[in-house]
Amino acid sequence: MGLLSNRVDRASLKPGDHIYSWKAAYVYAHHGIYIGDDQVIHFTRRGREGAGTVLDFLLVSSGPSQSLVPCETCTPPEEGHGVVSSCLNCFLSNGILYRFEYSVTPALFLAKARGGTCTLAVSDPSDVVVHRAKYLLENGFGCYNVFKNNCEDFAIYCKTGLLVLEQGAIGQGGQAVSIVGGPLAAVLSTPLRLLTTNIYGMAASAVVVYCVSRYAADIGSGVRRDVVKVSAEDLTRRLSTGLLQVIEPPSLPAPGS
Repeated sequence: MGLLSNRVDRASLKPGDHIYSWKAAYVYAHHGIYIGDDQVIHFTRRGREGAGTVLDFLLVSSGPSQSLVPCETCTPPEEGHGVVSSCLNCFLSNGILYRFEYSVTPALFLAKARGGTCTLAVSDPSDVVVHRAKYLLENGFGCYNVFKNNCEDFAIYCKTGLLVLEQGAIGQGGQAVSIVGGPLAAVLSTPLRLLTTNIYGMAASAVVVYCVSRYAADIGSGVRRDVVKVSAEDLTRRLSTGLLQVIEPPSLPAPGS
């Protein structure tokens, strides 16, 4: 399954779709929620930045580029507020349009070696998705962090209402898992070299570890215990006060059902 397998045309878009476009030579993708009428709500790096890491700096290009001529249809970003509304043209910034997939089977999930294109999680109805995106457009989604709170995390939350609450954990999105997962897989597979001296065997063991880590980290796998269902209203209340009313996550369908 290649990077282009989720490519779609504009005519097929429906309100509530989670869309994305690859940036920086397919190093990273920018994600958002299509709400209809050629408008996209998405989480950007404007306002307060993330952790200030070298990777944060390198991924500045993941968001849409800013034109010197302001777009008449896009909402100007407020100072310190990273959730913005843009027209589809500005969101894509001459990039290619892709649609993120939900409720994929474990086999399909693992077949897509690159993270950030699909999830095992189930999407909520489109009207609920659009409501969350519009609510967060008015109230914000917290401080941007490339690993824990990025544009993909925003879009997945709007689609599912699922949130990772563990402060030390990687967020909902698959891109951060892929960035960390490759080197981590190489490290974790090192002990397996004792079982084989064949370079192909070592490579295969690294791939297995990488795939297992991706599956376990996915927000819809059922493996994570730090995932909860949270309303947009409670989410913004948590961001402002530190309090949160947790809603039990929905039951996940059994694989193959």
